Amino acid sequence: MLRRKVSGFHIFNYAFLSLLILVCIAPILHVIALSFSQKIEAVAGHVGLLPVGFNVEAYRYVMEDSQFWTSLGVTLLRVVIGVPVNIFLVVMTAYPLSKSNSRFHARTVFAWFFAFTMYFSGGQIPPYNVISKLKMINTIWALTLPGAMNVSYMILMLNFFRGIPTEIEDAATIDGASQIKVLFRVYLPMSLPSLATIILFATVANWNVWMDGYMYMNTPDKYPLQTYLATILMESKTNVEALMTPEQLATILEKKEADGESSKIGVCNVNERLQLFFGSEAVMKYYSEPGKRTMVMLVLPIVREKGDADAEA
Repeated sequence: MLRRKVSGFHIFNYAFLSLLILVCIAPILHVIALSFSQKIEAVAGHVGLLPVGFNVEAYRYVMEDSQFWTSLGVTLLRVVIGVPVNIFLVVMTAYPLSKSNSRFHARTVFAWFFAFTMYFSGGQIPPYNVISKLKMINTIWALTLPGAMNVSYMILMLNFFRGIPTEIEDAATIDGASQIKVLFRVYLPMSLPSLATIILFATVANWNVWMDGYMYMNTPDKYPLQTYLATILMESKTNVEALMTPEQLATILEKKEADGESSKIGVCNVNERLQLFFGSEAVMKYYSEPGKRTMVMLVLPIVREKGDADAEA
């Protein structure tokens, strides 16, 4: 029986790929663990790759939230409309630009025109003005049309088309095929790998974009899913204290101080802010009885200014 010799390269390769897989999977496992953890533990930053205080409140909240399902429907509609529009424009643009200068004399001019748009942009204001003038604000077309023509996808498709032998096109033309037939009967069937890649990229892009929801949608019921999730995330960071009981906030502070960590939420930052403004004499003291009450006391030094008789008295 022959044994296959394992070289050092194979060992390094397997170790490196295993580490790379772990690095890619770890953030996903962390997010899943957060979704199954208690809110207080998630905010305190005590959740790693395993849930802490297992519960399904987050999923129950999502299932009962009608806005989530509305935004999901908007995103699915955006993908269904946006991806075919992306593919159609990319293919119809890449095909003529893949021809040689002898067959398409203005090819260089148009190629530089598209290349210019990749490196120079007018920002977000010009597209918003165009969408507003066309009265597309708060419609699904405002989410799909501004990014319908992706130049990077077009260049990928163009290079694939240029790799197809021109003799195949010439043979189809001799048999009486028009340019449209050559495109759909010859080029596209031979370009399925490139098409599959572009469809994947376009689907992910249409699914993940969230900023244009803020720009073009005036009402939350028109938000795509990612915009809605971003709204929830920002609201939860801003109003995290309002989402928790005083007992939970006091518990977070206790855990943070025990771990020697500094918190990023408002209540846990008060002590640091007090010492920043008033010095080491400023102290925040708290006392909590779970289920009964929480008391917070701020001890601040009196700041006296020279010549202020009332303050000195």
